[in-house]
Amino acid sequence: MVASVKEGILSARAQHLFRLLVERYISDGQPIGSRTLARDAGMDLSPATIRNVMADLEDLGLIRSPHTSAGRVPTTRGYRFFVDSLLTVKAVSQQEVMRLHADLGNEDDINRLLAKTSNLLSEVTRLAGVVMVPRAEHRALRHVEFVRMSDTRVLVILVINNNEVHNRVICTTRTYSESELQQASNYLNHVFAGRELFEVRDQLVAEMSSAQQEMNRMMQAAVEMAQKAFETPHDDYVWAGQTNLMGIEAWADIAKLRQLFEAFGQKRDVLHLLDQALNAQGVQIFIGDESGYEFLDDCSLVTSTYSADGKVLGVLGIIGPTRMAYERVIPIVDVTAKVLGLALKSLN
Repeated sequence: MVASVKEGILSARAQHLFRLLVERYISDGQPIGSRTLARDAGMDLSPATIRNVMADLEDLGLIRSPHTSAGRVPTTRGYRFFVDSLLTVKAVSQQEVMRLHADLGNEDDINRLLAKTSNLLSEVTRLAGVVMVPRAEHRALRHVEFVRMSDTRVLVILVINNNEVHNRVICTTRTYSESELQQASNYLNHVFAGRELFEVRDQLVAEMSSAQQEMNRMMQAAVEMAQKAFETPHDDYVWAGQTNLMGIEAWADIAKLRQLFEAFGQKRDVLHLLDQALNAQGVQIFIGDESGYEFLDDCSLVTSTYSADGKVLGVLGIIGPTRMAYERVIPIVDVTAKVLGLALKSLN
């Protein structure tokens, strides 16, 4: 475990050199060699001694060599140890705090407020900002009905809570009979009526991941209808600063960048990650493959919940490379969440 590394194995000298290595790599983006550390360490250590320390750090899984050169870079585990144990965050300047209050405090439309918050996060950090739309306190499914319009077009009538009605047209992969649509609505109303919409969505994702051949035709119809009816709405979150990610070395491979943008466009996986941050509350940091999603393997996501009147409403955050300035990004995300909460409170 990383905690035991700090407490019992990693000496103060090794911690100092490791912190220098991470900070230098975040600053320069180039693998760090023993000679560079010897020059920057401010300690009377030979390059050979530093090489031995770096070998120990590599054995502990905190650094790795990306090429055959002697230079080393932090691993996901190394970044986690650095953030949890060695990082000293920088206070947000008074000027930046005043700018946040001025820009967000004068907005009287919630959609413009959220978009402005995302843009400000992006501008201040030069990364990408994301803001989850505030969750309604209670959005339960009351009734769903499917009406056949044509061969592959179906009208969905959703009743949420007691009086919120939504109508939408979906396109299906095959033609469903009126009987199949009625059976699908009967099943969904029986199983999901009264349950929160996000619970419905999560269970349907699990249903779709099961073997299709094990489902009968009625279940296949119910799952497809519901997946399309309950798919993530367009405005579950807003994000800004995508172009800031295009110049980052980690995404020089355009295929990786396209995968990231597609994931944010589809939204389901990103929302699941934001839901995790929402449930944990406070500042959360997902580094590299800690997220569990391949498209974020080279990324870090720094999030914070935002609240009003003591109730957690949503999550905002920054997405960028694992090689980000955590000491600056973390407090900016934290302060912005507090300012957004105050701005939302003033709208009520």
